[in-house]
Amino acid sequence: MKYRKLGATNLKVSVIGVGTWQFGGEWGKPFTQAEVDGILDQAKDSGINLIDTAECYGDHTSESLIGSYVSRGRREDWVIATKFGHRFHAHMDRTQHWSPQEVLQQLDASLKALQTDYIDLYQFHSGTDEAFDQDDLWTMLDKQVQAGKIRHLGTSIGSNDNLHQTEASSRVGSKVIQVVYNRLDRAPEERVFPSCERQGLGVLARVPLASGYLSGKYKPGAVFAVNDVRQRHDPEQTRLKLEEVERIKEKELPAGMDMATWALAWCLKHPAVTAVIPGCKSPEQVIANAAAANYVGDGHPQSWKQQPNDQA
Repeated sequence: MKYRKLGATNLKVSVIGVGTWQFGGEWGKPFTQAEVDGILDQAKDSGINLIDTAECYGDHTSESLIGSYVSRGRREDWVIATKFGHRFHAHMDRTQHWSPQEVLQQLDASLKALQTDYIDLYQFHSGTDEAFDQDDLWTMLDKQVQAGKIRHLGTSIGSNDNLHQTEASSRVGSKVIQVVYNRLDRAPEERVFPSCERQGLGVLARVPLASGYLSGKYKPGAVFAVNDVRQRHDPEQTRLKLEEVERIKEKELPAGMDMATWALAWCLKHPAVTAVIPGCKSPEQVIANAAAANYVGDGHPQSWKQQPNDQA
């Protein structure tokens, strides 16, 4: 595994993280504690230390599963990122809550679910610019940083071209941007990434496998289960994406390289990107994801030769 400093924070994170939306039950199946334990055991064995979750992945369901696991080991072994602003009600049914008092209640609920005294990275979660531009919200959050409940603040932008929230990061004390970025969606390269580089912000690339379309497992015409979030995607857009994936396989994928591994390493080659946070449903997927670190050395090499495993 390789590690990088996360922007201007003092956090050193694995370049591969674990995204955990799936633990909330909206990716086709509910997860048991034993299944989550197996996934996180493998993550630890693979050198992964970054876990990304949210208050609304289930009703703190994902956080609770993670908290049960982490509480049985060494808290300091993990960098835990979670988010605020939403409340889960039912499958794909959430409401938004942005007042300082509501967010403080969410923070305390997340700390309880995660069974921890502090959150390493607490992220504004896909809210509007109006919700973001509340000075009293950021003042309250800064007080929680001073109190030790939060180590660092971040922003998970809802639109992958939200320059307003990215540019305001330094002003509000947000040190990390989380954004959708993958080979099928390169919009952040135009404006968001340059802004992050100017400000010295860490960047977490979410959905790096494009909701699994870049895993290489699906052909045009694939049908997803009724309780799989991808079943809600526009069928024509899904078809076009899977056709593009077939073209990428033919023209860009190095011979003999696993497509999911390539897709993650592709994201990490952009100089603005600190880490990727792919979801995973099994220990085997964790192993495949972690393999992408083999193609990332000091900095961001341009070749696909495997790099020394030097924990850079």
